[in-house]
Amino acid sequence: MGEQTQTQPQIQNQPQSQHHPDSSTTTTATTTQPPPPPPSTDASLLSPPQNSTSSKLPFRPQKIRKLSPDASADNPNPKSTDGKTTSATATTHPNKKSKIVVQQVVRIPPRITARTLSYKGEVELALRHLRSADPQLARLIDLHLPPTFDSFQPPFLALSKSILYQQLAYKAGTSIYTRFVSLCGGESSVLPEAVLSLTPHQLRQIGISARKSSYLHDLANKYRNGILSDTSIVEMDDKSLFTMLTMVKGIGPWSVHMFMIFSLHRPDVLPVGDVGVRKGVQLLYGLEQLPRPSQMEQLCEKWRPYRSVASWYMWRFAEAHGAPATAAAVAVDASQQQQQPPPPLPQIMDPITSIANLG
Repeated sequence: MGEQTQTQPQIQNQPQSQHHPDSSTTTTATTTQPPPPPPSTDASLLSPPQNSTSSKLPFRPQKIRKLSPDASADNPNPKSTDGKTTSATATTHPNKKSKIVVQQVVRIPPRITARTLSYKGEVELALRHLRSADPQLARLIDLHLPPTFDSFQPPFLALSKSILYQQLAYKAGTSIYTRFVSLCGGESSVLPEAVLSLTPHQLRQIGISARKSSYLHDLANKYRNGILSDTSIVEMDDKSLFTMLTMVKGIGPWSVHMFMIFSLHRPDVLPVGDVGVRKGVQLLYGLEQLPRPSQMEQLCEKWRPYRSVASWYMWRFAEAHGAPATAAAVAVDASQQQQQPPPPLPQIMDPITSIANLG
């Protein structure tokens, strides 16, 4: 009995004496098993639980990886969709059909919010809106046949044509444009590469000034560099298109407005700098003075989203009251009309029938 009482305390004190000198063994046991070992276990018996615990740790992430594909099988790309849509698809609609619906919502963003005026029935919708929005304009609409917007030219060809007609009467502009098209090899061949291949001397021989030659080359260079393209021009919204086109040399705000209305058939364009439209607004509302461009936005706000069609009637209204053709008067301010005013020339290119940019 005396020997047993002496050996038993030795066994209890043995782990405590080995706790400090053997740091490698005891530290691992302390991290993996914080509770102290029972009194009946020896210090050498602590290593098997160590190895078994550390051997199990690498397998725990594998269990998590096995669960993650199953949880996200219905939505392999959660970042590409909206958070609410992703959670709803993963929990309530785990089939393939619901996943296709989510992809369709993400891949079809609207590019142009409004239909063009060449779309069937769009002009009729515009006239109906303008009649209800502006009773004064409604009386003017009844006096004229509705406009048509059915002509179309590729944007590069239309912009090149607008540059060539600048500051020219219809007959002179048509003559130069015809020679230019022939030099390129036909209207279908009026492309950026063809224009860049023509030297200023070649263009000067057909009546194109050096300044207009630089305008044409600048437009063609922006196409070649990818800044502009026919596709991007058609798909751009009005604000972005205005910004991009006014970067081209020789194309000003009025030119862009005419291009947007009569080439792209955009429905909500208000040429605030056009004298014909401003004159029509003055006559329509009985204003004492020609409205400034800064006033046009407020005066014509009620015409949205069909200000292009309303502008067409302002041209007709101004011409009916003796105003010169729009293309002849576009660069003439009201204060300058005291000088010798241009006579009404029917041969001047009318933006109603074509695009003769003078801006």
